Amino acid sequence: MTAEQVQALRKDIAALRAEIAAMEKRLADAGLADAAAAPVATAQAPASAPAPAAPPLQTASTSDTEIGWKGSPEFTSGDRSFKVKGRIQADMGYVAAPDGLDDPGLGFSSEFRRIRLGGEGDLGGGVGYKLELELSDNAVDLVDTFVTYETKSWLITAGNHNQFQSLDELIGDTTGSFMERAAFTDAFNFERRLGVSAQYRGVKSWLFQAGVFSDDVTALSNESDGPEGGDENNSFSIDGRVVYAPKLDGAQLHFGASAHWRDLKRLSASSTRYRQRPYLHGSNTRLIGTPSLSVDEELHYGVEFGAVRGPWHVAAEGHWLEASQVDAPTATFGGGYAEVGYFLTKGDTRAYKNGMFDRAKPVSPIDEGGLGSLQLNLRYDYLSLNDGPIRGGVQNAYLAALIWQPLDYMRLNLNYGYIDYDGATPLADGRRDYGVHVTGARFELDF
Repeated sequence: MTAEQVQALRKDIAALRAEIAAMEKRLADAGLADAAAAPVATAQAPASAPAPAAPPLQTASTSDTEIGWKGSPEFTSGDRSFKVKGRIQADMGYVAAPDGLDDPGLGFSSEFRRIRLGGEGDLGGGVGYKLELELSDNAVDLVDTFVTYETKSWLITAGNHNQFQSLDELIGDTTGSFMERAAFTDAFNFERRLGVSAQYRGVKSWLFQAGVFSDDVTALSNESDGPEGGDENNSFSIDGRVVYAPKLDGAQLHFGASAHWRDLKRLSASSTRYRQRPYLHGSNTRLIGTPSLSVDEELHYGVEFGAVRGPWHVAAEGHWLEASQVDAPTATFGGGYAEVGYFLTKGDTRAYKNGMFDRAKPVSPIDEGGLGSLQLNLRYDYLSLNDGPIRGGVQNAYLAALIWQPLDYMRLNLNYGYIDYDGATPLADGRRDYGVHVTGARFELDF
């Protein structure tokens, strides 16, 4: 008998002893003292196995606790659980500045894109929680920090979380197709905000999401006075999203739409800008962007499509923002993308869950003698910040990504992009239409 078999047998004996002790206690509680005191036959190990030392009896609360592993330890006891969560993302990249543009923010850059640590779990009775702190841009912020209540059909969330803005925004940054999300998600200032939301999943293939939100935690707690002060920030938004996700002939389909209305209240006295980096977060340069606008309301809406079949997936979105200005006409901006992806390794596919693409798990990871998964993604990304007299610029980006996932919870993401600009930061000769090459690499570990 192997050592693993002996260890398994010891666990079985310990579990049996705990079960016998529980049965004896129930008999005693029922007043059957003689029955409880009667000897009970004990399971014997096979004759060929060495007699293991009898482990001490465990209490019910200890014997009911299980320790699993999902990138980090997960402790479960009945309907209660706790799991440590975190991620590390290290980036480096290069933005090739065009001739005639002297900007030290371009060129080579490297950074820890995100360092996140926290935990999540269940308290029982359908109540759960999640708390995560993130170090990014040399500041520590709260990210997903909320309490949930879940039934078979409903999920209620209160705290700092996403507002259901778009498919690409909701997909986790460690499970996305590229290092950075679609340009419109950053340009239109998508972010987590403090609020209360509800999700209904009681109709097959349908998901309904809606919530009321204030502002992000940092904006609500800053110490400045005036319109941007945290104590004077009374902005709020109403957000909703609906998803229809049927399965057809072996393919997982996704159709979605979302709408969002925000009243900036006192924040309308301050300036709002919509702008975007040249794809790489390590550069703080924005080559396209609007001037400062006095926006008092925002209305934005979008449509989504996605599909997964075997090693293939496709996704596309369109999103529009109407920015209502205090003393000027409403400005409308838009963006969107279309992408296709393919797993080069046999048997691998992109996961889908709860109205979004989810973690892909390699069929043959390197710890089992395989290569892991290898995925190739291509994307066209469009963003326009032009409307009437507002000339923020337009970009057409052509992106490629090669993602190697040697193990579950670990990825290496290599990206290349060519961005064609119209109306960008002027060159020395005044020209504002030109192209920029961008390369990037990210090592990421999450658990």
